[in-house]
Amino acid sequence: MADCRYQISQCAYIKLVLHALKHASSSVNGLLVGRLVEGGGSPTVQISDSVPLFHSQIGILPYLELALIQVEEHFASDGLGVVGYYHANERQDDTELSGAAKKIGDHIFRYFPQAALLLLDSKKLEGLPKGKGRDPVLQLFTRDSSKSWRSAGSGGSSLLTTKETSANIVLLDYISTEKWNEVVDFDDHLDDISKDWLNPNLFK
Repeated sequence: MADCRYQISQCAYIKLVLHALKHASSSVNGLLVGRLVEGGGSPTVQISDSVPLFHSQIGILPYLELALIQVEEHFASDGLGVVGYYHANERQDDTELSGAAKKIGDHIFRYFPQAALLLLDSKKLEGLPKGKGRDPVLQLFTRDSSKSWRSAGSGGSSLLTTKETSANIVLLDYISTEKWNEVVDFDDHLDDISKDWLNPNLFK
């Protein structure tokens, strides 16, 4: 939806980038959690959290369904739901949405028509230490009237913003300390149920 704006919290933003960095040689994905806020002109999808899902089981629907159910149940009490999906490609120079990413996006779209699909932009991420940009290192894709996923705006930068203007500075700090090693995704949880996919201590 072209008239909808998207705002991602620092927590959600940094977590999904760290997830991609932890598994830099693999495709990774996860869910975006938040709510739609009406009023004040354009409606805004506020993305308050991200849930790292897979680095090996991407596109396997039964695992995705299981994750969706658990995520929805956990966040429902806070009035939040799944509002989108994020993806990082295996090859850093690959800026195209994979078929699996589009299918998962379509699945979420059925329940949330303003769904966002965020793709990690490795070139922007590499250039982050050299610049002082506040734009997220992500490309925003939304579904158009022809039911295709298309890049929103100029790389989505005009429609996707971070809630905190210092998000990239904090992200660089976490990257410098290799904080990505602490990220747990749903894959890790399936291998060892003692590992918490909610990452409650990641930013403590």
